[in-house]
Amino acid sequence: MTFKRMGLLPEILKAVDAQGYIKATPIQMHAIPAILDGRDILGGAQTGTGKTAAFALPILTILNENRHTSKARKPKALILAPTRELADQVGESFRNYGVFLPLETVTIYGGVKINPQISNLKNGTDIVVATPGRLLDHLGQKTIDLSEIEIFVLDEADRMLDTGFIRDIKKIVQALPERRQNLLFSATYGNDIKALAKDILKNPVSVEVTKRNAAADKVDQFVYFTTKNQKRHLLAHLIQEESWYQVLVFVKTKHGANRLAAQLDKGGIPSSAIHGNKSQAARTRALNAFKKGDIQALVATDIAARGIDLQDLSHVVNYDLPNVPEDYVHRIGRTGRAGKSGIAISLVTPEDKQHLQRIQRVLKHTIPVKTNGTFKPVVQNPHPISSYPEQNNAAKTAGKPQQKAQPTYRTGAPQRRRRRSA
Repeated sequence: MTFKRMGLLPEILKAVDAQGYIKATPIQMHAIPAILDGRDILGGAQTGTGKTAAFALPILTILNENRHTSKARKPKALILAPTRELADQVGESFRNYGVFLPLETVTIYGGVKINPQISNLKNGTDIVVATPGRLLDHLGQKTIDLSEIEIFVLDEADRMLDTGFIRDIKKIVQALPERRQNLLFSATYGNDIKALAKDILKNPVSVEVTKRNAAADKVDQFVYFTTKNQKRHLLAHLIQEESWYQVLVFVKTKHGANRLAAQLDKGGIPSSAIHGNKSQAARTRALNAFKKGDIQALVATDIAARGIDLQDLSHVVNYDLPNVPEDYVHRIGRTGRAGKSGIAISLVTPEDKQHLQRIQRVLKHTIPVKTNGTFKPVVQNPHPISSYPEQNNAAKTAGKPQQKAQPTYRTGAPQRRRRRSA
């Protein structure tokens, strides 16, 4: 279906055409008419399916028809996003699609000064895109008024709950008018999402264009078995041997992200880390450098990677497997976007076996195992490189048993004891 047949404003159609879009994606085709009809939505779609446009286009249409001309106008639509990057992306989408409309969008999130945000809100706005923490800051300082919100969007709700935002969400919902339209989007559906949807949505239309907890169809997934001390060497080998132009690498911790990025960079692979401890300016610089191709590997934690929208990203690597199986679906959804193909690699150690099994139970299929015969393990200790039967052809190191360390003794004159004072 083309956008022209969906009841959108001519100004929006002009903006969509300028973005190069002609036909609606499945999530857009099902969600846009229902939202225009005033229905609550429970949307299920993977990243890269056009989800943002599915709610941005009808929201812009509705607000323009009911818009107020007052400069001190209060926001009519609120979109909650789990991270700064996703909030930025969603805010930019509203501005691009509404470029020919007299509607204002303000994006607010932490990690940057609050005063410019306060000024933007005072000038009046129609749409607010926010992360929960900073929005609560504004509510606490009474610098935002949500009493006239007509449409409330909870984007990537599963990630919101995974990162502990449930209490913040409930506080924000209490500040909203009781009569409003609610749109909830989530890539995965657990019991917590069902409970949240039951609390917020009223007689919703279910718009589900992909199987629940299913990985993106156009992403080829593979597992490489390795060990902890060979993992970074194998990753560097794959990036260089297979000439990966851009690769997004997921790790568990902020410290691990910094360390791996430094190691890859030292090994001749331009790399940078992105995580919650980085300032917003540093995160933006790293992301822009990645998009421009100035760095080859972007090493990220789960939180920081939300909202990274790269249409041509070909490879995603799970350097550390996620503790929550559903997070695997989110991670590999960074590639294979907008109908393009992608590759997701997981580097699995003996300690990760249970995590892998849980992920495969969620996916309901086994991820194929690959070996790399050209990889020569870096000899660091006498232990075997792999303890997996699936990788019998992997090279193994041999060495003599380590000798027991001999005790060391401190030499030199003994230090004089300090006399205690009375």
